[in-house]
Amino acid sequence: MAVEARIRELGSRHHSLDQAIQDELNRPASDEARLKELKRKKLKLKEEMEALRARTH
Repeated sequence: MAVEARIRELGSRHHSLDQAIQDELNRPASDEARLKELKRKKLKLKEEMEALRARTH
C-alpha cells in the first residue's frame, strides 16, 4: 500500500509541475531557464512513478 500512496503523491506533484509549466508559458515573457527546470523535475517524477509501477507488477 505504501508504494501506491507514493505513486499518488508523485502524481500529484507531477500535476502541480504541469500547472506551473502552463502558468509560466502563459506569462508574457516566460523564463526559459525556469521552464527547463520545471520540465526536468516533471520528467524525473514521471520516471520515478514508472519505476515504482514496474516494481509493483
